[in-house]
Order: sequence, then C-alpha cells, then structure tokens
Amino acid sequence: MNFPNATAPVSASGSSGAAPAWLAATMRLHFDLFSIAQRSLWPVLDVLIRLWIAQAFFVSGIIKLSNWENALYLARHEYPVAWLDPVTAACTGAAIEIIAPPLLVLGLGTRVAALPMLILSLVIQFSYTALDTQLAWAALLGGYVVMGPGPLSLDHALRGLADSAIPLAARAVRAAARLRVWFGPVYAFVLRSWLASALLVAADPPVPSAAAQIARWLPYGSVPAIGAATSVMAAALLLSGLATRYVALLLMFAGAGGAMLSTAVPMQHDWLLLLAIVALRGPGPLSLDRPLGQYLKARFPELEGKPAFSLEGLPRVVIVGAGFGGLACAAALRRTRVSVTLIDRANYHLFQPLLYQVATAGLSPGDIAAPVRALFRDAFNVRVLLGTVTGVDTGGRTVLLGPQRVPYDHLVVATGATHGYFGRDDWQAHAPGLKRIEDATEIRRRLLTAFERAEASDDERERGALTTFLIVGGGPTGVELAGAIAELARYGMDKDFRRFDPASARIVLVQAGPRVLPAFPERLSAIARSNLERLGVEVFTNSRVEAIDADGVLVDGARIAARTVLWAAGVVASPAARWLGAEADKAGRVVVGPDLGVPGLANVYVIGDTAASNAWNGQAVPGLAPAARQGGRFVATVIRAHVEDRPAPRRFTYRHAGSLATIGRQAAVAQLGTLMLWGAPAWWLWGLVHVGFLVGMRNRIATMLNWFWSYLTFRSAVRLITGDQPSS
Repeated sequence: MNFPNATAPVSASGSSGAAPAWLAATMRLHFDLFSIAQRSLWPVLDVLIRLWIAQAFFVSGIIKLSNWENALYLARHEYPVAWLDPVTAACTGAAIEIIAPPLLVLGLGTRVAALPMLILSLVIQFSYTALDTQLAWAALLGGYVVMGPGPLSLDHALRGLADSAIPLAARAVRAAARLRVWFGPVYAFVLRSWLASALLVAADPPVPSAAAQIARWLPYGSVPAIGAATSVMAAALLLSGLATRYVALLLMFAGAGGAMLSTAVPMQHDWLLLLAIVALRGPGPLSLDRPLGQYLKARFPELEGKPAFSLEGLPRVVIVGAGFGGLACAAALRRTRVSVTLIDRANYHLFQPLLYQVATAGLSPGDIAAPVRALFRDAFNVRVLLGTVTGVDTGGRTVLLGPQRVPYDHLVVATGATHGYFGRDDWQAHAPGLKRIEDATEIRRRLLTAFERAEASDDERERGALTTFLIVGGGPTGVELAGAIAELARYGMDKDFRRFDPASARIVLVQAGPRVLPAFPERLSAIARSNLERLGVEVFTNSRVEAIDADGVLVDGARIAARTVLWAAGVVASPAARWLGAEADKAGRVVVGPDLGVPGLANVYVIGDTAASNAWNGQAVPGLAPAARQGGRFVATVIRAHVEDRPAPRRFTYRHAGSLATIGRQAAVAQLGTLMLWGAPAWWLWGLVHVGFLVGMRNRIATMLNWFWSYLTFRSAVRLITGDQPSS
C-alpha cells in the first residue's frame, strides 16, 4: 500500500499488545503479496498500456496522412471544432498522433508526450463521439502526466541525469519528482472517485435524455452487471479507499466473468486496465487504507522488515554456505525468533546449473549470480558474514573462521561439493572442473584461446590438437558442455576465422558407463546421444581414462591429442565430515539421520550435496538444487519447532520433481515422473525452469535477453578472453 514507516515503540513480543499469530501471518501475507505484485506486474502492465494507447493514436495518424483530403473534409464538415481552424485542427491532430506515440512507447519524455495526447483525447470525447475507451485513454494519460512511466522506460533509466552537467536536466528531473509527490495523491483520489461514480450511475442508469451527457464524463457503460447493491457497496469502498485493492480485484473478476458468461455485456479491457492500476498501485495517501496500514505496521513492525523482537538472548543459528540449501534455510527462518548468521566464502549466490553457459560464452557471470546481502536486506534477524570456514568446534559450539569464532546453538552445514579426480589430483591442472565462477571463466579462456592459437598456427597437426576438445564424464554437466561447445564451434564462430573452419573442431565425450545420462531412462539417454552425434560430438562409452597431461588424454590405451580437456566425471564433498568428526561415505558426504541431523551431535544438520541421505524412497537423495532447497526448508522447520517448543518433524522426505538436461538448440531431454519429453518441448521446459530458479529479476531478464539474442543470431556477446594468458 506504499505506507510510510511506522515509528511506534515495539515490545519484545513483536507488537504493542498481544495479538494472535494468525493475524500477524495474514497481514504479512497481504503486504508481501501486493508488494511482489507491484514490483513484478506493474512494470509489465505499464508497458502494455503504453503500447495499447500508442498504437491506437499512431494508426489514426497514419490513416490521416495516407488520405489527407478526407481528413481535411472530416475536420471541416463532420467533426469541426468551434474554437479551432479546421486545417490547424487536422494538422495538429496528425502531428500529435505521429510524434507522441513512439515517445510514449519508449517512455522517453513521457509526460511531454502524454499531455498533448490527453488533450486530443478530451477534444475527441467532447467535440466528436463520446466513448468509454476515450475516457480510459484520458484517465491513463493523465496518470502518465502526473506520475510518469514505470521502471521499464527510458525516463526511468535516465533519472540519473539529475546529477549530470547537462543543462536543465537536474531541474527537469526534480520538477517531475515534485509533480509526482504533490499531485500523485490527488490523481489517485480522483481516479478512485471517478470509478466509484461510474459504479453508482451504472447501479441506477440515467434516463436517455441525460445519458448522452453523462457518458461524456463517466465510463458507466463499461461497468459489468453486478447488481445495484453490490455496485453501491463497491463504490462506497472505492470512494473511501477502504480495502481498495481487494475491491478492485473483485470488480476485475466480475467484469471478466460476466463477459465470458454473457454475450450481452462485452468485457471492456479499458475498465479492467483502470481497475488493475488501482489493484497494483494502491489507493494512495488520501484513503482509509493509509491510516489502517500505519496502524498495522506499528503493531507488526516485521511487516516493514523492522525488528519485531530483540535479538539478545535468542537461539543462534549459523548456516555455512549460501547455496540453494543455505539460502532456503535462511529465508525460511527470516521471521522466526532466532538470530541467523549466514557464512559464505563468496558474497554472491551462484546458480551452478548454468555455469556451463558461462564456460561456453553463452552468459556472463553476472547473469547467474546475485549478491547475498541484497537478498536479505529486509530480514532484520539474518546477518551475512563473508569468510572461509576452517573448522567446527563441536564441543565449544563454535564455527571457526581462522582465528575468529562464531558461536551457535543450531548449526546448518550446506557447503556443497567440488570436483573429484578419483585420487588423481595431478589431472586437475590439465582438466579443470566446473563448480565455481572462476572455473567457468578459466574454461572459457581455454576454449577461446584454443581457437585463437589455431588461427595463428601453421602446423596442421598442432591445429588439430588445439581444436580437439575432450570432456570426461557423460552426466548432465558433460552432455551440456559437449553440446554447447559443438554449437559454439559450428554456428557461433562460423565466419570469425580465416585460416581454418571452426566447424572442423573435434568434440569428444568420454563416459565410463554404458550410456550417457545414466540417471535418465535408457530411451532418453539414447535420444541424448543421438542429438550429440547429430551435432558432431564423438561419444565414447564404456571407456576408461588412463592418463591426462598437457598434450592430451589416454583413453583405453589410445592417445587422443587434445589441448583442452574438461572434467565432468565426479564430485567430492566439502571437508564438513572432517570438521564435525562425523561418519562419511566414499564421496566424503556426511552420513545424516532421518531428520538430516548428524548422529551424536545435537542441533547440527547437514543438507544438500554435503549430506548422504536415503530420503528418496530409500534411495540416495541426488545432488540437485531442488533437493538442497527442500532440505534447507525442512531443517528450518525442525529448528523452528525446537525454538517454539513444539514437536519437530522426524523424517525428511525428498520429492523428486523431475530431471532435465539440454544438448543444444531445440534439443533436450526431460523426465517428470512417468512423463518423458525430448526435443523442442523439453528444451522450452528446460529454459522456463532454469529462468524461474534464477535469483533476482535482473538475472532472469538478462538471461532471457541473452538467450533470445543467441537464438536469433547464433552469436554470443560475451566471447571475452580474460585472466592470465600463459605463454604459447
């Protein structure tokens, strides 16, 4: 509702008086839902509104210019304006309709573009034919004159010009801000009152003699048939600004539902748009919702992210690792009466499933990483700490960050895993794995440098070795790497080099088992292999890597000269088991109990890739992001139950949503329970799921734009060679 910060004192219980927990939860849900809706839906709706209005005016202008004689005739005889010369009227109207709409769409000089369009709408409404749509245009354009455009506009992007040396820029930006602050509340009140008046007139339709005049002022013809009593009640609530968002939503549903059930009352999209603005942006300060919101936020300070309780003496929860599991656990505890410390060696959360796209120049690191502090900006009980954990003192209940000690009452270890070389750590220098941003940028450097050196080489044998890329491991990471490298070589750089054809690059995928993607059904594995081979990837199954050095790989006794070798064959857990002195499996994962707790250690939990749990119908829980998230939320539930002295759930159960892997453009495989998908449907599903899992709207938009550009052009904008360049 955009209410100001409350300043009322708060008791330790989180309110000035005892209040039911369900009431606080309900209010929190209300504020969160509308806050999210305003941030995510309003920018999109704003763009759609600007496009709708602009196309209507622009088309009218094009029609006038294409038949200018007819436009002049109409201005003189059919639609004359008493106070304006016909030629001037036609010229002015056409100029506005041609010049202003593009500016409105771009959101550039929006107020300046919207004002003449607003005047033209009113002239058409009062001098020509009265239509509800024209009234809606006037109402929406009036909003742009007063409030300006939303975030997806050039005006919003250029607001930083207030601090520039451009003449008059600072004055223009400040004037726009003052206009919004001074007249924004008035506009919101007038819009509500106008809609309420339309509801009242619709409840008691005017006699025909007065209808024509009233129709010029009120869009009552667009009001859905909801009954006189309901219309009066809704009008009263809108006028007073009480429960405004809910009233607007109910009226929207009534209008849409009435249109679908009755052909006599067509749905008016302009009426729905106006109600959607009220629902998303709220009633404004001149409403009863404002003092009600101030009271609620004073009573429940946590609604604004303010401390609802003192952190002194509360149970201390330390979460090590800001991956999927650690973030999920911290987020679930943000309103629990505990003090949370989230520790990670990096200041960002990394979306590891898309690391291979950074490695193959499809995305930049910033597209798949989000700063951790920004994610918990509004969580007053969550402290983010940058540091590298060196151990855990389970006896003293402290986490060691070198000489620093962080005490805990509940410890959650979510430190993930790294690549493992099955005891051949000497291979790591020649075959980097893919777990960190640094790994991805190093792989990208090696890939792109190989092509550059091939261009400079005069030795055909050396050029062949430079353009041979061997991936060890046929799981999802190996398959996705092989497919991405093949597409990069065959389509992404087809005209970039002069002395050799990048499409001649050799991509080899070596898998120790009988098939690629062994966790998938055999049919999908076969489809994945077929797609890889269609891209030119050589797939070796039942093959054993015997040696890796700077010149290539020994596979089943045969030497493959490859200057770029990538490791996707195995992982090993973090040293958490050693820190805790706990039992570990062969991969170094901590063997946990049914509640993800460490046997013998009270209030110590391990989740994600660091944990060895058989919570998947007796099978091992896979090292996937959904598994880590589910584990993090489960442990948060256990901790919350202990803190609130309630019985805690005793057993974690992993619910497998499905498995996805992509091979290339329009090629992917997906298993969702018993449903199997491949080809384009699986590829689109893969994209939607991965964009949805990304943290932060900026990352989602940037990733979608990069993918869209690459899809249309087969080009990548991030083919940069960075880092130290070793000598040839």
